[in-house]
Amino acid sequence: MSFFDFLNASVTPHHTAQNLAARFTGAGFVELQEASPWAPGCGNSYFIRRGAALFAFRTPVKFSPDSRFRLASAHTDFPALRITPNPDKTVAGIHLLHPEVYGGALLNTWLDRDLGYAGLLAFERGGKVGTKLFRGGTLCRIPELAVHFNRTVNSDGLKLNAQEHLNACFAAAGAPDFEQILRRELAAGETLLDFDVQFFDAQPAAVGGANGEWIYSGRLDNLSSCDALAEGLLQAGPASTDICGACFFDSEEIGSGTRDGAAGNFLRSSLERIFAGLGGDPLLLPGVLSHSLLISADMAHAEHPSYTEKSEPNHAPLLGKGIVLKTNAQKRYASEAVANARFKQLCAQAEVPFQTFVMRNDMPCGSTVGPLLSATLGIPAVDAGEPMLSMHSIREMTAAADHDGMIRLSAKFFEL
Repeated sequence: MSFFDFLNASVTPHHTAQNLAARFTGAGFVELQEASPWAPGCGNSYFIRRGAALFAFRTPVKFSPDSRFRLASAHTDFPALRITPNPDKTVAGIHLLHPEVYGGALLNTWLDRDLGYAGLLAFERGGKVGTKLFRGGTLCRIPELAVHFNRTVNSDGLKLNAQEHLNACFAAAGAPDFEQILRRELAAGETLLDFDVQFFDAQPAAVGGANGEWIYSGRLDNLSSCDALAEGLLQAGPASTDICGACFFDSEEIGSGTRDGAAGNFLRSSLERIFAGLGGDPLLLPGVLSHSLLISADMAHAEHPSYTEKSEPNHAPLLGKGIVLKTNAQKRYASEAVANARFKQLCAQAEVPFQTFVMRNDMPCGSTVGPLLSATLGIPAVDAGEPMLSMHSIREMTAAADHDGMIRLSAKFFEL
């Protein structure tokens, strides 16, 4: 699956995990079930799924007391508008769907866009609960108020009330309610019980720039990192002695506190089972992790050409100039000196340039799953990612050269 195909197809976290699973399966990775015993052999490739999270890994050619973990993480979710359980209302002759804001979405960018909807359906068949992913065929829209009714919008800025102003036009009044529409996605004998459905930008990813140097798409944060880590792991063969894995978590945009988020036990329990399955002493695992390395891959802020004052002058990454090493004195990023040094060595080995990002002292700094994983696993970690513009917009922008660099960096990390 090409990068653009992956962007266009991964319209919800569930679809992201499904597409990653298909890529790994197609490359010969074997799916393990959490509820079943594991017997991972050396020199093999596997993946595990939990909800919208996935962990893919390669076991070493030879497992020994010197074996360590080389891990990387990304997240399958992105800011969105999720359709509520009872979304239907009719106003001014229009059947509207009411959404709930997921994550830190830049809300104004969701106006006047072609919006698709997709997600997961939970149904009953023969007394058992099953699930199905789907992508609806209807385009919805959240129309902005005309300037004639908001004369100061360009001088005072747009002010949106998330409760009142984000209802999406679904159909003319009198159409079936949303749940009835969803039932059409199920087969005979299946009864809809629940759904997890969200809107998404229906415009496909595109190449931009006079020389084709940029990528415009929805969901670049953080599907770019997902694609780069997956491709890097697929390009690399089994390492000689190390266990190499990429974990793709859900729920990062809302704090990671879910069973398939980085604050859950998904990764730790997987590492424990892998280590024991290869013959490792469980009592030695904390020490092994303390001498391993994690790359927390998440998108980074590029300097904005119209708002250069928002960047720290000596730490303002540019599009197309290399992967960004993110550091923060308050440890909103996990990067530490020794892990940073290993990351810089890796960049040199992969022949990938890097830049450094530090947030201004007079602005709050965002975060990633890096500090959380480093603290709970006791693993040295570095936060890094591709620079981008329009982060958390419905449609974002990054550089093709930086994405290629992230793939090369990932492949080198997993193959050393």
